[in-house]
Amino acid sequence: MTDVVRSRQIEANGLTFAIDELGEGDSVALCLHGFPECRHSWRAQLPALAAQGWRAVAPDLRGYGQSSRPKARGAYHLDHLVADAAALFDALGARRRLLIAHDWGAVIAWAFALERARPLDGLVVMNVPHPAAYLAQLRRSSAQLAKSWYVLFFQLPWLPEALLGANHARAIGDSFLRTAVDPACFTPRMIAHYRDNAAEPGALTAMINYYRANTTALQRWGPGKAPMVEAPTLIEWGERDPFLALDLLDLHGDLVRDLTIQRFPDASHWVQQEAAEGVNAALVTWMGAKGLTSPAP
Repeated sequence: MTDVVRSRQIEANGLTFAIDELGEGDSVALCLHGFPECRHSWRAQLPALAAQGWRAVAPDLRGYGQSSRPKARGAYHLDHLVADAAALFDALGARRRLLIAHDWGAVIAWAFALERARPLDGLVVMNVPHPAAYLAQLRRSSAQLAKSWYVLFFQLPWLPEALLGANHARAIGDSFLRTAVDPACFTPRMIAHYRDNAAEPGALTAMINYYRANTTALQRWGPGKAPMVEAPTLIEWGERDPFLALDLLDLHGDLVRDLTIQRFPDASHWVQQEAAEGVNAALVTWMGAKGLTSPAP
């Protein structure tokens, strides 16, 4: 196995996706980033996954980085995002599938598992709850509603783009540094990369359209509506998340058949970047327990 990350473009679902990949074969670990990140947010996980025998692949999601950027708001509906992930697995020739995701990528991953878009050998989500848990929490807790204020703000036209895009998207870089427990994990080079991506023409509108196009998309999996998630599932959660309440974790008991939860007391929402060593160790341990540490013969 080569230890050099390969960057290239791949066609899937009628779009072009920029990907980083490490490892070989048809056991594919697909890593989906969140807002306002990009494929490089998985830079610490790709080697750990490849070392376990998986072909680790991190794409820029549609609208982000060097991937295709449709203009229509409806192009960012969750159904299209799930179809992207399914098509990426197909384009990569996946025979075994491990889906690993954070933030908006985790919303996509939950939906992928609930819709059973493709068979999954394992599901790993970071700092985003099951849709039914999130909706239940919103109904019972004004505190979570307050934490989710930005979702409402992003429904406004043009103003979010203007504020986040000012001074070469300075607010995007500041969002990581302001909310991290350990801001030093975000190097100046990494912050500059996130800002450069957001400053590309049309990028912020595409990124915010994830919120605008999906105001009611999760309702189909509200409390009492969601089928059981059958894939073995690991939730890794930074406990000092300013956006999502910790007690959301308590609402998953009857939603996932085979669930493991790993908490990180000294990490924030950006858990896989801020607590990379611990996240990787927990991931590899869980993979070993589920028989996912090497490709099937």
